[in-house]
Amino acid sequence: MLSLFLVLATAALPLLGCSESKSNDSAEVTSEITRSESEGACAPEIEQMTFGILAAESEGTLEEQWKPFLAKMGEAIDRQVLPFYADYSGLIAAMGDGEIQIAWYGGKAYIEAADSSQAEAFAQTVSHEGYLGYYSHLIMHKDHPLLPEIDLENGDGDRIVLEAADGLDFAFNDRKSTSGFLVPIYYLFIQNNLEPSNTFKSVEFSGSHEDTALAVADRDIDVATNNSEALERLKVSHPQAYEQLQVIWTSPIIPGDPIAYRQDLPDCLKEEIQEFFYTFTDRDILEPLVWSGFDPASDRTWNTIRELEIAKEIESVKQDDSLNESDKSATLEILQQRLRQLQ
Repeated sequence: MLSLFLVLATAALPLLGCSESKSNDSAEVTSEITRSESEGACAPEIEQMTFGILAAESEGTLEEQWKPFLAKMGEAIDRQVLPFYADYSGLIAAMGDGEIQIAWYGGKAYIEAADSSQAEAFAQTVSHEGYLGYYSHLIMHKDHPLLPEIDLENGDGDRIVLEAADGLDFAFNDRKSTSGFLVPIYYLFIQNNLEPSNTFKSVEFSGSHEDTALAVADRDIDVATNNSEALERLKVSHPQAYEQLQVIWTSPIIPGDPIAYRQDLPDCLKEEIQEFFYTFTDRDILEPLVWSGFDPASDRTWNTIRELEIAKEIESVKQDDSLNESDKSATLEILQQRLRQLQ
């Protein structure tokens, strides 16, 4: 079984010694009061926190969506919570450098942050429909000439697109995106023994989910990756563009996004943060984020994403002609062992 990341415990305050002298009673009482007041305030040295937010949309859109939530969080933990907007790599680096103390990650970015940046997942987003997960999609313009060939009810868009791929421009979101890269690369390409760059007319990485969706709506791209939650947000932020899009493929369910804090935060602050997330249900504030709440979670919740990453590595090794058979077998055995440890 994969070991959970150890939580760094804060050092206990030293116990005050008891005096037998009655002349010291007043001093002892004063010391006890001082100690009690100190213990009652959780991490007073941390006057504010910075929350890392995946820049899946424009900063203006994110500011409108997140400002009320961060304000409520600040009230709950009795300190200001500031936003920090960045792409996947930026959030990973920022937590590792201590610039942010808590973040909303995608699953793929989180497992990298857990390995390299002291990230520790404690909550999982719940969709606005109450699901502990979301879906990766392929999207196409609703007036694309290939669309009439796709049976949307039976969901064969992936097959039709791959058959016509040599005449199509394709876009992923970001290499560190779960729904915008890892999931489609596995289910659409690895399982079909295909390499995107050798399959499509052109392949690019468009960045955020919003940017990719807008590129399809503007007919700059034929087919692109996206996800169910990002499209729900697009419906609000860019309704006209949303109306131009058609989902043509849906993945198996992906675990809801992780919310993670740094492992070295004081335990009392972790508990306050957990209490806020686990009990927050304000629909007016959560609805723009297309969530209905948060469920408790742990690092193991995203082992499914780790399995997909390892499966991708296994296929890459199998196709690597630069490795001799001995090295290839040894590498594959190591990867298979990593898979077994996750199960």
